[in-house]
Amino acid sequence: MKILLTGATGYIGKRLLPRLIADGHEVICCVRDRSRFTAPQGIQDKVEAVEVDFLDKASLDLIPAGIECAYYLVHSMSSSQKFDEMEHASAVNFRDRMEELNVCQVVYLSGIANEDNLSRHLASRKNVEDVLSTGRFCLTTLRAGIIVGSGSASFEIIRDLVEKLPIMIAPAWLNTRCQPIGIGDVIELLLRCLKKEETYNRSFDIGGPDIMTYKEMLHGYSAARGLKRAIWTVPVMTPRLSSYWLYFITSTSFTLAQNLVSSMKVEVICRDNEIMKILDLKPKSYSMAIRAAFDAIEQNTLLSSWKDSLVSGRLSIQLSDYIQVPEYGCLHDRRSVSVEDPEAVMERIWEIGGERGWYYLNWLWRLRGFLDKVFGGVGLRRGRTSAVALHAGESLDFWRVLLADRPGRRLLLFAEMKLPGEAWLEFRIDDRNVLHQKATFRPRGLWGRIYWYALVPVHHIIFQGMIRRIAGSRE
Repeated sequence: MKILLTGATGYIGKRLLPRLIADGHEVICCVRDRSRFTAPQGIQDKVEAVEVDFLDKASLDLIPAGIECAYYLVHSMSSSQKFDEMEHASAVNFRDRMEELNVCQVVYLSGIANEDNLSRHLASRKNVEDVLSTGRFCLTTLRAGIIVGSGSASFEIIRDLVEKLPIMIAPAWLNTRCQPIGIGDVIELLLRCLKKEETYNRSFDIGGPDIMTYKEMLHGYSAARGLKRAIWTVPVMTPRLSSYWLYFITSTSFTLAQNLVSSMKVEVICRDNEIMKILDLKPKSYSMAIRAAFDAIEQNTLLSSWKDSLVSGRLSIQLSDYIQVPEYGCLHDRRSVSVEDPEAVMERIWEIGGERGWYYLNWLWRLRGFLDKVFGGVGLRRGRTSAVALHAGESLDFWRVLLADRPGRRLLLFAEMKLPGEAWLEFRIDDRNVLHQKATFRPRGLWGRIYWYALVPVHHIIFQGMIRRIAGSRE
């Protein structure tokens, strides 16, 4: 089946695309900037990208004929103060083009909107649904509340709050009830309603089995992380103050914080669970979704499961196509330098660690390994299996190799040392023969941030010296 996927570079779209391909569909991906979208190598022959701006009606002519079903996953909540106007215009243009193409079904992911006084954000989502419902195609609308999954805005805000604040003086809207649902269940529902006639021209609320307050969600997260958190709510915070509270504590933008605060004052609870019966799905509980989210946090998941899969060769889609170092809520040390002999640089990267060491101030690396041992970590003495070869899943001193893509000129490591957080180290040479070295740290609580900032001077010396030696610079 030929399927149109809008929002292909977004949180839901990126997860939905490989599942659609795995189910045997041909997918047309709508992207605003084609240079920012690269189909994974394992599925490129089944994916076509078209550059479309839904605010530019003429650009929709690039969407080819023959499409049977389409997913509408376009949202503009954080991009402009006029997001509702933009969402309305985009929906109108999309609806008109789908009518021209005689599309059979459109699946729209919206938000739960059962209250009379909706936030501007939820009212806009409901308006988009109303616009799409006037089209000459069958519309299936799935309305979700809080989506529990690493990377979603709502979940990452919860993550930021719990990780950063041992004590919270929070707005009263933390007592608002909601019905969270795991990202895996959302993707499964999106797939199962495809060409399911029982879902045509209907809207469904989707949520997990737990109805809880945002405060209870925070406590549930802290319990899963083994963190003790004290939370008190006060009624004196205005929406604007609440927005600043989120903005300064979490990694969200102020515009998104404003819209989220207004939405969080509205209960998002499912009217019924009919869709679960129609599509024969039993959704995960909040605690199970939390555990699944941790299991699926990019490299952590791959570390625990992908090694055997690569060795067995059972997968038709390369996992390396989807390995991405997390950005949300992380701290970074980025350095770049042009190289004259990229092959020689690749040799040095592939020989890093073990007896060769880390190219600069090796005694500091050894000291870090010793301290790791003292505190019960793996230490630096695991070394490496081969002096010249690297393979995914191997240990490399106190790192684990996540990706060793020699043709793609990229090495990605995950730290297994004792840390108040999670750390990645990446080396990559781009098409312009520029070596990029990036250290990423996702801190766990206040101590994680203290740890990182205390070591900033040391990082500056070590990482600058390391990239200079790897690049072969004599400076």
